[in-house]
Amino acid sequence: QVQLVESGGGLVQAGGSLRLSCAASGRTFSRYTMGWFRQAPGKERAFVSAISGSGGSTNYADSVKGRFTISRDNAKNTVYLQMNSLEPEDTAVYYCAAGRLYINYGDLRNYDYWGQGTQVTVSS
Repeated sequence: QVQLVESGGGLVQAGGSLRLSCAASGRTFSRYTMGWFRQAPGKERAFVSAISGSGGSTNYADSVKGRFTISRDNAKNTVYLQMNSLEPEDTAVYYCAAGRLYINYGDLRNYDYWGQGTQVTVSS
């Protein structure tokens, strides 16, 4: 089993930045694809970004490409999401998720473990 805990959310003005962290339990962190998803009120949970077990491959939703950067530190069992140039449309609860290797990054059904979420609010 994997337990995930997100942190780093908060309030920020449009154009600002936030860095989200997701701390994972266990000794096999590098064996999991890690993803970030977000869910705004009244909307479905949507893919944001994902990173392969080794950190060698990343993927981004078109809406965040060029603004967000995902990374991981397997020695610290932590995945990060650096969010720059934030827009009000980025306002959502952001969730960290862990899935098996070699999955379709964008399909949330492929992720087995989920964090509790952290709120990101971007004011205009």
